[in-house]
Amino acid sequence: MLESYVTPLLMSYVNKYIKNLRPSDLQLSLWGGDVVLSKLDLKLDVLEQELKLPFTFMSGHIHELRIHVPWTKLGSEPVVITINTMECILKLKDGAQDDHESGSSSTSRSVSDSSKAVAKPRRLQQAAPSDPDLPPGYVQSLIRRVVNNVNIVVNNLILKYVEDDIVLSVNITSAECYTVDDIWERAFMDITAPELVLRKVINFADCTVCLDKRNASGKIEFYQDPLLYKCSFRTRLHFTYDNINSKIPSVIKIQTMVESLKLSITDQQLPMFIRILELIIALYYGEIGGHKEGEGEEGSSHVRETGAILSGMDVDMESQGTSQYSSQDLYMLPEEADQGWVSWAWSFVPAIVGTEEEGEEGLYQQRETGGIPSNPQQHTPKDPIVSIGFYCTKASVTFKLTETQSESSYYSPQKVKSREVLCLEQEGMTIEVLMMGEPFFDCQIGFVGCRAHCLKGIMGVRDFEENMHRREEDAVFFSCGDSLSSKGMTYLTNSLFDYRSPENNGVRAEFILDAANHKETYTEIAGMQRFGAFYMDYLYTMENSSGKGSQDFSVVSMEEVAPTVQETSIKRLVVGPLDIRLHSSAVHRILKMVTCAMDHEYEPYCKPQQEMAEESHGPATPEELSSLEEFIPTRLTCITLLQVSVTVSMAEFNLLHTLMPVIMGHKTAPGLVNIPVFQPLRPLPAVQFQVERVNVEHSVPMYAPELVRAVSSLSQPSDNLLHHCYAHFYLKVFGFQAGLTCQESTGGFLPLIPIIPSFSTALYGKQIQMPAYWSKRSSVPTTECIFELPHFTVQATRAQTLLLQAVCQSWTHSVVSGAPLTLSESLLNEVYKAPGVKSPGPSPTLEGSVQNLELKFCSLATVKCASGTVGAVKVCARTPGLGEGVKEKLVPLVQGPSDTKELHMSRWLNEIRKPESLLAPDLLAFSVQVPQQGDDCRNSGLARVQKHCWCQQRGEFRIICFFKRKAEKLIMKGFVCHITSVVQIVFLSIVQNHCDLSH
Repeated sequence: MLESYVTPLLMSYVNKYIKNLRPSDLQLSLWGGDVVLSKLDLKLDVLEQELKLPFTFMSGHIHELRIHVPWTKLGSEPVVITINTMECILKLKDGAQDDHESGSSSTSRSVSDSSKAVAKPRRLQQAAPSDPDLPPGYVQSLIRRVVNNVNIVVNNLILKYVEDDIVLSVNITSAECYTVDDIWERAFMDITAPELVLRKVINFADCTVCLDKRNASGKIEFYQDPLLYKCSFRTRLHFTYDNINSKIPSVIKIQTMVESLKLSITDQQLPMFIRILELIIALYYGEIGGHKEGEGEEGSSHVRETGAILSGMDVDMESQGTSQYSSQDLYMLPEEADQGWVSWAWSFVPAIVGTEEEGEEGLYQQRETGGIPSNPQQHTPKDPIVSIGFYCTKASVTFKLTETQSESSYYSPQKVKSREVLCLEQEGMTIEVLMMGEPFFDCQIGFVGCRAHCLKGIMGVRDFEENMHRREEDAVFFSCGDSLSSKGMTYLTNSLFDYRSPENNGVRAEFILDAANHKETYTEIAGMQRFGAFYMDYLYTMENSSGKGSQDFSVVSMEEVAPTVQETSIKRLVVGPLDIRLHSSAVHRILKMVTCAMDHEYEPYCKPQQEMAEESHGPATPEELSSLEEFIPTRLTCITLLQVSVTVSMAEFNLLHTLMPVIMGHKTAPGLVNIPVFQPLRPLPAVQFQVERVNVEHSVPMYAPELVRAVSSLSQPSDNLLHHCYAHFYLKVFGFQAGLTCQESTGGFLPLIPIIPSFSTALYGKQIQMPAYWSKRSSVPTTECIFELPHFTVQATRAQTLLLQAVCQSWTHSVVSGAPLTLSESLLNEVYKAPGVKSPGPSPTLEGSVQNLELKFCSLATVKCASGTVGAVKVCARTPGLGEGVKEKLVPLVQGPSDTKELHMSRWLNEIRKPESLLAPDLLAFSVQVPQQGDDCRNSGLARVQKHCWCQQRGEFRIICFFKRKAEKLIMKGFVCHITSVVQIVFLSIVQNHCDLSH
């Protein structure tokens, strides 16, 4: 009978997660076709074992559970499981949780009992005699169809998370999971050849997320506005199998689509929201939580890291603080760990024939083969390809300020009223994750467009109230990227919601699972073409030493020597055309959010531990050094900014004196000040900064503690090993310029008046990792910086300088009333001249420029060094011509190096001289060395240099100054300028205060 096969299968799942069920009653109800169970308690320990989450369940209840089995139409209608009102409360695991688990007599027993309860129905099923009317192939096909088409309906799902005074609750009114056909319509389907595909849909209706604060007694006094209110979204699941008997799909795609996502955060919720984000980051880096089941004393760090890789939480094993590697097992592939997160993910994948059991094949496969199952190690399944995606068409985050209002009656409760002040809107958001076991993980995030604008009033200033009739463009202070109307639906490319995707056209999708092809395909240009505002690509790969990417490490036998692996972690972030307008309304709202975020007393999840140099277990072997010389895993982060424009307008009102004390760390701040009715100032002067491109690169060793311990133990480490012991930082700025502009009454800005013409610059820095291990290495630099500036020019007239001063003072000189400063109309007319209007007289421009500037800084254990060179310096006054055909006049004030052969002639000061050749010697070269405190510096090589403090090289003077420990108050004023190639003037004045430099 079919009941003898289907009933144990359903009973095994129900009895596994629900307490105090009598199998006899449940079996009788199932045979009747419907079963109704009320007031059920969940087996919390089983849920924790199954989910492997870093949380513990405080309670779990189901109000009603209904199971409907259509026995007469089992091959054409689905089994429906309905859960009405399910509530679970979670909290973060702590030290007391271990005691609770060890002291609980039911935990271990219930786990074993539940596992036995699961196994018994399968054994009964296997022992059941074969019905001659039901062939094994037919039963297998029918069971597979039943399992694949089970419908699950959850009504009123309530999840709560509590921590300190935080109560985070998620309420979903309805959620339904069902099987669909190839056009994603509800249907009764089966896995058939040649497609071998199973599709499912999960619809979530009216999802509400609340974040409230509870008092010491655990009660919530004031309920805040929901973070998310009645949001509906749908999830599509696509499973691809290799063959009809596969238990686990070879390709899994789980993607969620949200049409509209509206978040709301109040000033009281902001610290709690940041606390939740810090919890996620702490879990990401493995600072708290982790999977402790099955972990041993040695190598426990990599077990946690492996679980994090498989879960997509920390794929490059970044929890350095808990690493336990020694130099002998550095960078070796660890033993296979407990894949708790993967098991949790697989629990949502429908097995074709029941649940997997260790060392045991399925019933029907054994009957067909007629033999004993082979060794599981010989048929270890390959890691499936998992693709997870989240897509949102439009999203918004609104920041609100709250205030309490009391009713007229004394005994009436207080009410909280919120006021919107800031809104961040986004269009076309994509989050995609692609992974295949340990060897490959990739996460891509992109935005099509993003903008932020002001709402209503702030701090008593009603700058954007409805009665102000302000332009919408005036409220926008942040914009980036394009709009969906111009960009299209590119953010859905190749997703399950894209009708052009391979899965929606009956074609098996292909995935790029090696680093080389991934970098060639997903370039910076491709990312910006798809999105436009923001693109991030996080790639982690693990390859064996032979260079074969994406190797299946699971097939390595435990008796074989584990091969060395090469790990890479690359994060690339690209921000498209970005326009930021910092006016008074935007700055005060941003700083108000900062002050609200700092208003909390939460302790950090992980306090930084003091770095201590541990004794080395011995020098690394030659084989280990050879492996390190060949490859050292690093984490590389690349950030690119394109077409950035930042406009700082003159402050229309200034109440920063009420915000800055809180930001600077003072506990109390002055009370809020109300100012008169806000009136926009037009024209509004502004300073604008423009950058064509900014490149930032940061690299750090992936396993810094292990690498530093191994390299610092060597007497003479190679340059390559020392290079990887540093954290490197590169900054390149292209096309940076700054100038004055003005916002007109129409909302537009006038063309930029350049104050700093376009220039480019570069900065490089490196810092040693774990300096405590290098304290006795006086020759190893701990910090090194290099700054290069090919050319830099500043030019401004007197009126432009006064206007710049007025803009700066409007922000730095805060007044109690908050009223703006007044500007002279004649000053504005002189700076922003109307086209075609003749001015009474040309204004001279003062111009200063520096060429070939290079600065270096190096810090060692015994001395700090600074040096630099200046190629050329010029300060001149430029006056435009008075009439047509009259050239501008250039009056040099300071210029060097310069040829002064005709200095005695009168025309020397009036001529415009060309700069010297690039091969000419530098104008200025200096070097400063300051010994560090300690006796070691007395015996250093500085004593030999002190005898030659003044040296002459290549016809130039170089100043080398030394400051002793007793000369901390020494003041040096010096200037070196090469005026001619023959005459060199050196001005040097040294003021000595309680020190002796006679030696």
